[in-house]
Amino acid sequence: MGILEGKRILVTGVLTDASIAFHVARLAQQEGATVVLTGYGRLSLVRRIAQRLPQPAPVVELDVTDAEQVDGLADRLAEHVDGLDGVLHAIAYAPPAALGDNFLHTPWADVATAVHTSTYSLKALAMGVQPLLANPASIVGLDFDAAVAWSGYDWMGVAKAGLESCSRYLARHLGPRGVRVNLVAAGPLRTVAAKNIPGFSDTEAVWDARSPLGWKADDIDAAARACVGLLSDWFPATTGEIVHADGGYHAMGD
Repeated sequence: MGILEGKRILVTGVLTDASIAFHVARLAQQEGATVVLTGYGRLSLVRRIAQRLPQPAPVVELDVTDAEQVDGLADRLAEHVDGLDGVLHAIAYAPPAALGDNFLHTPWADVATAVHTSTYSLKALAMGVQPLLANPASIVGLDFDAAVAWSGYDWMGVAKAGLESCSRYLARHLGPRGVRVNLVAAGPLRTVAAKNIPGFSDTEAVWDARSPLGWKADDIDAAARACVGLLSDWFPATTGEIVHADGGYHAMGD
């Protein structure tokens, strides 16, 4: 019997089978959960990826920046599940002009896109699924440690700092409804999203050298397991937290 036995889990952000979200969906199913995915843009691609899970999962369309789609999300999900015990927020995007050490010259329109998609979307998603959330329930988001400024990460770093603050406020306001809100901060992983970040390969090498446990950028399983753990009932009193699945890098000095 798995730690998500009988749970109904929504997983957003599945792009390929090399994404953190895909591995969370896979592990969630292996741990006994019923999984529903959301997709944006090329839904046919997401549906093909969904067929690679242990059990094919339904895919619901969601542009998290579209208020109408967010408002109707619960009704569309209700066609597949009668409630939700857990939600994975794996949504982030910054236009190219908002990355690559262009921080001082990024126009507001690009900053707004990054913040709307990567930060505000956590609150939007939480409210969109609220009618279906059980008590207790768990919302987990994907983070990249925003305690420092990373070369080339620029406005995405600002958006992630906002995500960390947003998760704490959601934890405050949703806690009385029995909803926990936490983030998992992974180290650099070779996902499609990461490959679009300038200087990613340099960060990967430094991470492995400084992490006391070492770091393998192609091992997505560790971050996925942290997410599945937080989606389960094994952290009943943990909310507003950032769990680091980064080999210990965040805790090390020079």
